Amino acid sequence: MSINVVTLVGRVGGDPDIRYFETGTVKCQLTLAVNRRTRNSDQPDWFNLELWGKTAEVAGNYVRKGSLIGVKGALKFDTWSDRQTGASRSKPVIQVEQLELLGSKRDNEAGMSDMSPDNF
Repeated sequence: MSINVVTLVGRVGGDPDIRYFETGTVKCQLTLAVNRRTRNSDQPDWFNLELWGKTAEVAGNYVRKGSLIGVKGALKFDTWSDRQTGASRSKPVIQVEQLELLGSKRDNEAGMSDMSPDNF
């Protein structure tokens, strides 16, 4: 048996990066800051998110920097070869299957745009 489920709630680090492909497919990339409580202070962990299709369109229309969202998805690793060195590289990405818009409309309009760790 295998389980690969990731559930996160946090604030979006920047406006969505939306790409439309000739096939009609839509892809959205976001970063998400999630607080990790430590003894001395709250430290945000940053996650790369990837959304596809209708979920990507919803994110593109309603999510902005500072928005509070919840996501459920699976962890995957993007891999590539470094162009300069030829070394193999990888980064973890959360492939989002479910997106929840949290917080009020007023919160999102207030433009909680300061994403410094002190504001989490």
